Amino acid sequence: MPSHSLFEHVTHGSLGNKIFDILRDRILNEEYEHGQKLNELALANELKISRTPIREALKQLELEGLVESIPNKGVYVKGFSPRDIDDMFEIRCALEGLAIQLAIDRMDEEHLAKIKDVFELMEFYTAKKDQEKINDLNILYHETIYQATQSQYFEQLLKDVHYYVSVTSRHSITQPERLETAIQEHRAILNSIVAGDKELAKDTIQKHIRKTQTLVRAYYANKKKKNNKVND
Repeated sequence: MPSHSLFEHVTHGSLGNKIFDILRDRILNEEYEHGQKLNELALANELKISRTPIREALKQLELEGLVESIPNKGVYVKGFSPRDIDDMFEIRCALEGLAIQLAIDRMDEEHLAKIKDVFELMEFYTAKKDQEKINDLNILYHETIYQATQSQYFEQLLKDVHYYVSVTSRHSITQPERLETAIQEHRAILNSIVAGDKELAKDTIQKHIRKTQTLVRAYYANKKKKNNKVND
């Protein structure tokens, strides 16, 4: 193994998972292009680790549908299609509608206080137009609602879905006026939770998700048009 690895104190079992996380983030953040080949040796040299955890991570990525392994050729990036992203939004919309209703039934003062705290931070960074921070807080805001269900199964299920959606959703906040409309939507969600109105909360959070879905669709449609122009 090359020297000076950032992962030298990480156990073998968890190393493959850490490499998986790194490569997954790069794919979802479009640092790797669709169809790009991922070379085991190059990645091992870059990350200063052996090829074994790289190979394990690539197999895991293939199970997730993010890469394709072609015999005698190598591993190539697939990423997500617009249909894949739409499917994830549909699943998220259904699950979060149920989650927020469960959260209202089950949350205590501590959970409610945490949701309020995260929202206040979102307001602060929205005023500063700090998109990266807002994206991180958006993830935390929704995950805090999941935690308020006090259901370990539900929380983990939603985290898995929300991880993928949140990475693609970051494109929505780069669009004009989205920062302000997003904070208004999150404020409406919080108000419905405070009011204890489960039906209003479900409707509000699902409308928020649908709005984000529409903006993400527009982003990928515009990206496809640009790519087509380049290839013409």
